[in-house]
Order: sequence, then C-alpha cells, then structure tokens
Amino acid sequence: MPWSPRAALFWDLVLGVLGTLAFLIDLGADLWAASQYVLSGRYLWAALVLALLGLASVALQLFSWVWLRADLSSPHAPKPPGHCLALLHVLQLGYLYRCVQGLRQGLLVWRQEVPSQFDLAYADFLSLDISMLRLFETFLEMTPQLTLVLAIMLQSGSAEYYQWVSICTSFVGISWALLDYHRALRTCLPSKPLLGLGASAIYFLWNLLLLWPRVLVVALFSALFPRYVALHFLGLWLVLLFWVWLQGTDFMPDPCSEWLYRATVATILYFSWFNVAEGRTQGRATIHLAFLLNDSLLLVVTWVTQSTWLPSGCLLQRLLPAAGACFLLGLALRLVYYRWLHPSCRWEPDQVDGTWGLCSLEGRQLPQNRRMAHLAKNFFPKGRDEAALPWKGEVNGVL
Repeated sequence: MPWSPRAALFWDLVLGVLGTLAFLIDLGADLWAASQYVLSGRYLWAALVLALLGLASVALQLFSWVWLRADLSSPHAPKPPGHCLALLHVLQLGYLYRCVQGLRQGLLVWRQEVPSQFDLAYADFLSLDISMLRLFETFLEMTPQLTLVLAIMLQSGSAEYYQWVSICTSFVGISWALLDYHRALRTCLPSKPLLGLGASAIYFLWNLLLLWPRVLVVALFSALFPRYVALHFLGLWLVLLFWVWLQGTDFMPDPCSEWLYRATVATILYFSWFNVAEGRTQGRATIHLAFLLNDSLLLVVTWVTQSTWLPSGCLLQRLLPAAGACFLLGLALRLVYYRWLHPSCRWEPDQVDGTWGLCSLEGRQLPQNRRMAHLAKNFFPKGRDEAALPWKGEVNGVL
C-alpha cells in the first residue's frame, strides 16, 4: 500500500537523521583508529588515515561553499550571514551545517498539517545537495579508508578490533550513500516513479558487489607494493580525468570549480561507474568496465608472479575466488537492473534551467536543484522522447 504523504515525510526525516549519525559514527571510528595507530607507534598509518580525512573534508567544504555562493545569488534565496557561513566552512563544519539545516527544514514540513509548496520544495532542494555531498564523501574518504584498512590487515596478517569497527562503519556508510543518491536522483524524475524495495536492493547490490572486488584489488596491491600504489592511482586518475574532460561536463557554476568536480569524478571512476554526460551511456559504461577489469587483471597477474606472498596467504586463496564470484554476480544484477528496473521518462528543455523554478500557489518561486536535476538527466536518459510528462508543472516532486 502507498504511504500517506505525512508518513513519507516522517520517513524522509528519519533517513536524514540516520544519514547524519552514520557520517558522525564513521568519522569517530576513523579518528579512533588513527589514535590507536599513534599509541602503537605506527605513525605512518595514522598519518595516512588523517590525510584521507583531511583531503576529503576540504573537498566537501569547497563544494558546499561554491554551491551556497551560487544559490545565494537568487533574489528568493534565504540569506544566512555570510561571515558565519565562511567560518563554518573554514572550520570544516559546512557539511554538518547543511545536515542540520536539512533536518530543521524536514521537521518544519513534517509538523505542518498541510505543508506549503515552497517549504516542501526547499526541503527537497536541501536534501538533494546533502545526498550529492554524501556521495562525494563516500568515494573521497570512506572507500579509500576501507582500502587502506584492508591493506594494513593483509600486510600485517592480523586484525585489531578497531579495524573491524572501521570496516563495518565504512561499509554502512558506502551502502547508505549509494541508496540515498539513487533515491535522490529518482526524486528529480518528472514522472516520479516509486522506488520499490526490489529495485533498491538490486541497485545497491550490483554497486556493492562490483565495488568490493575493486577495493580488494587495490588493497592487495597496496599491501604488496606500498611504494607504487600512489603512482598507480595517479596514472589511472590522470587518464580518467582526461576522459571526464573530453565529455564536456558542466556541473559547477564556474570553470575553476568545474575542475574540482572533474577531479572528484575521476576519483569515483577509479573505484566505480559514475555517469557525467548526456546521451546513451551504454558505450561509456562498457569502456569504463573493461578498463577497470583489465587493470584489475593486470594486478592479479602481478600478485601471481610474486614469489613472496603476504603473511595472510591462506586468506588470499579464499578472497580471490570470492572476489571473482562477487564481480560476476554484480555484473549480472547490473544487467538485470538496466534491462527491467531502470525508469525512463521525457524531459522538458526548461526543466533544469536555473536554481529557482516555477511559482507556487502562494506566489513564491519554488526552489529547483539544477545540479541534481542535471545529473538525473544523465542517469535516466533512455526514454527521454518516449512519454509525455503527466504533470507539466512538476519540479522536484512539487506541483
């Protein structure tokens, strides 16, 4: 049975709270692991953990600040104090500020008997930006942290309790970000097809099953050749950055920040697929999959030719076949999803123009998240000319 609008609003609020808690728990687990490395005299490992945390945090603050500056240019946007916002981002609290802002707006909407169109649209606007930032944080910090922890465990041949905590929190964070991002893209669809439990499970599983072998590949390479993993990442990252540039992305408000976006996308592509351009994506996705598969196979051949195995050699004999099985299963689920569960729709040209869209019944312009709507056009391109919009005036789920 479909949920009532009030129950759906309450569920959105609960998801927002859980997502914020997952971020804080993962942050605490990483800081705990870094402190344990320092206490045990493993200063290099602690420095790597803190470096990944710092780089990801700076990137998130830059994205958040650039988007806020672009959104504040609208005459209908709320005007929080600029100096306070700048200080929050300098203190690396910009993402948490957005989470708190989104929860406050969601609570405001849920407490209204009949929520206004503007409040609903603004809550949607905030949650879409939070979902995008959460995805960036996943591939800039959580996935590299998971790779680092696995490499340390494989190299040392043992696992500490705080490392298992870090692995568990990373998997929870990655899973949450993938589902939340997919759900956010669905809210941008003009026809608003419901995200069923089956489609959510299959989308989550194929992403995770394809991501896990890649993380294991890089972790094993890092454990065997710790001096060369940075060179390997930099070489592939430059190739992927060039590929993203060739696709002519136009996501950020200015050319300088666009390069930050391209660099982030190149990092995501190092681990998983991410579509950034309009048009049929089957060819680009196939090229990317073949590229990562060939790179992973080359790394596997490198391990096999090594005479000296890691201390956990017995574990490798079980992990490698399991990773291959996960890859094949994830590929099969990916084909199932795009064959039967991927929605199609038609987009109107003015559906994603500008940050602020149509007028509500109260006479105020409704906020429209142009950034996520643009990505949704890239993610759901198949039926763009197949069906007409059921409601011409719909923007981010608000009529």
